[in-house]
Amino acid sequence: MSTNTVTNSTLSAARKRDEMLEPYEWKRSRTVLRREGASNRPDLVDYYPLVKRLHGQVIKLSPTSKDYVNPLDINLNYSEDDSPLALKSDFVLSFCELVMGGKTGLEAIERTVIDRAVKAIYRPYLANPCPENMPILSDLHQALLDQHLPEADRVAQALDLYVSGSLNVFNHKTNVDIHNRLVAFDIKELGKQLKKLGMLIIQDQIWGRVTQNRSQGRATWYFADEFHLLLKEEQTAAYSAEIWKRFRKWGGVPTGATQNVKDLLSSPEIENILENSDFITLLNQASGDRKILSERLNLSADQQKYIDNSEPGEGLLIFENVVLPFSNPIPNNTQLYKIMTTRLSEVVEL
Repeated sequence: MSTNTVTNSTLSAARKRDEMLEPYEWKRSRTVLRREGASNRPDLVDYYPLVKRLHGQVIKLSPTSKDYVNPLDINLNYSEDDSPLALKSDFVLSFCELVMGGKTGLEAIERTVIDRAVKAIYRPYLANPCPENMPILSDLHQALLDQHLPEADRVAQALDLYVSGSLNVFNHKTNVDIHNRLVAFDIKELGKQLKKLGMLIIQDQIWGRVTQNRSQGRATWYFADEFHLLLKEEQTAAYSAEIWKRFRKWGGVPTGATQNVKDLLSSPEIENILENSDFITLLNQASGDRKILSERLNLSADQQKYIDNSEPGEGLLIFENVVLPFSNPIPNNTQLYKIMTTRLSEVVEL
């Protein structure tokens, strides 16, 4: 793993267990790990109480939601190049690849017609960057149809469901405050069809925020819970690995948290993620996961004891070649504990 004093990244793994796993706070990262089944009460567990207490913004995305995030949002700082289009085109290609499905990915001609459409729909905005000129998916759809090519028509047909069909939640201009200092995206209700797209879109939205903050000399902290889901699909995995590397160069501090170690480590992109992570935090692990992690991270038998039946808030912190045991539970008489606990007997609505 590499070390960067400005943009430390953390990859945290912990197994699901019946009791709460305390959040662990260190100098540059915070990882919150929930007990299994906690998602049944989204307003009382997870991150909502913390975000609410800190006056942040919760954006709930679902097919019936009135909160809209435009996947085609862009800002003039989106890329280091004079034109941000090349980077945005890469995102749109990943988006269309997910929409099209299939194991072989987009054909060369399909990539060409998509890239051509991207240039066309952003031309008005780049000439006059005002909100009214920001394109949406229906503009991309029309730009594809305007080419009158079978490959462009094929991509446009795949987009129909997300433009004029029942899953058109992403065919709107952004209408939520994404400039709050603390923003939480809730995608639990997106459903199977939309969740992959939602994860990709949110990462792109966060990248836009990173670029804006960098231009103002600010760092951006990015926390991705259930991180293994982003690495499950080839398109989102490749984009996530690229984002991970890119964030570090732009003053971003990405943190991934997961309770599913096997799925995480099975991704072809995990090596890129680990190599670009300064810290790994391990909490209590099941025996199978502990064995896999010990082999991957070269943990000794003595070190493994700290993630075997460990108490909440206890585990191992790994950075460079240092493996450091820690014990840092949150005292149960603090406001932070009341906000973060997921024990149903202790949860209070704030």
